[in-house]
Amino acid sequence: MIDPEIFRSYDVRGIYPEQINEDAAYLIGKFFVNYIKAKELIVGRDMRLSSPAIFKSLCLGITEAGCNVCDLGEVPTEMIYFAVGRNGYDGGIMITASHNPKEYNGLKLIKKEGDNFSIVRGSEIYGQIKDNNILSSQAKGKIKKIDLMRDYVDYISSFFNVKGIKPFKIVVDAGNGMAAKMIPLVGKKIPVKIIPLNFKADGSFPNHPSNPLEEGAALQLSKKIIEEKADFGFIFDGDADRIFLLDEKGALVKSDVTILLIAKYFIKKYPTAGIVYNTICSKAVSELVEKWGGKTAKSKVGFVNVREKVIENNAMMGGELSGHYCFKDNFYGDSSLMALFILLLTISETEKKISELSKELTLYAKASEINFKIQNKDLILNKIKEKYSSGRQEYLDGISVEYDDWCFNLRPSNTEPLLRLTIEADNERLLEEKKKEIEDFIGNIKGA
Repeated sequence: MIDPEIFRSYDVRGIYPEQINEDAAYLIGKFFVNYIKAKELIVGRDMRLSSPAIFKSLCLGITEAGCNVCDLGEVPTEMIYFAVGRNGYDGGIMITASHNPKEYNGLKLIKKEGDNFSIVRGSEIYGQIKDNNILSSQAKGKIKKIDLMRDYVDYISSFFNVKGIKPFKIVVDAGNGMAAKMIPLVGKKIPVKIIPLNFKADGSFPNHPSNPLEEGAALQLSKKIIEEKADFGFIFDGDADRIFLLDEKGALVKSDVTILLIAKYFIKKYPTAGIVYNTICSKAVSELVEKWGGKTAKSKVGFVNVREKVIENNAMMGGELSGHYCFKDNFYGDSSLMALFILLLTISETEKKISELSKELTLYAKASEINFKIQNKDLILNKIKEKYSSGRQEYLDGISVEYDDWCFNLRPSNTEPLLRLTIEADNERLLEEKKKEIEDFIGNIKGA
């Protein structure tokens, strides 16, 4: 028996051991081999306390299905993409729950497709795993350890002229996660003084939550930037697939701005570069990218959706507010490391401080995402559609409505009984007015 709730829209994830456990890992490993007809799989894991146990059972399932395992050890998630995309393994599995709290764990599954790879969604395999007999093989697979960390850092750095990076002083918060394995190698390649913070990999996350966007998570880094009089800082989540920039004042830079800083690099290098952003990004992203000469495409929220849109449009990169950035040059996989290099180079080309750059690229007042606990999500969405019928409406992800001086998106959560509101306006006064208007409207419907 496997808890169906662990099979998410993008991956497999749940609380250990109540939801995801050794039995589930064993069955999924065995099934995945048959599903993609693999002879050799690459497997990596993060530093979560349950990862060794899940790894052992996962590999047992894989090898009993007749497939070999190449064990990467503890690595950032993006190394799985590199290993499959560049080194030709049939597929890969990363054991991680990304930015979730310590009691969670999960599996990210990918399969080789030509010169690239595709992400196997958790929802894609559940219907088949519960209906199929999962067979063993008479020939058992073997497990061998490999180390690709240095190869990966060399590969990513080969895209950039690192001599163009100024000798900044920066603070890097690895969050007791996988960035701690990667950044020391990066530090040897760039003329930057790196002040390390929380570089001991520890799945109990003793210093702050794994999610950099959780309240208080970036406070330690913020204080350290000010204390050290650093130029700026970076913070990573647990498996280092997300990266966030903090300015010289210790303030978190919104990801809309970070997307623009990365986009600027590509548009300078490729004047009509394609840039993908998701539906809850500031409209400043599309406006400025197109003003600079680039082309834009909008995707649904979620890294997998952003990546698919990047591939569809042959774009150079895609980004979203959660801190994921994916790149054509990295097999369309997300890479916090590639984002790090690009940001260092982009910032090196200006004499302005990060806070000044951020202010320049923030064209509108925008509120933090607001969540409404709703059981009948369709009812609310339909009522909103009616109330704001005078606006320009789009249904890519929930409902987006745009007026000349303000806009909003209201979308349902894929995993929880929530509606998520993102709202933006020409000024703070109008933003607060419209935010209250929508909150009151939804509240009245719920209370009816």
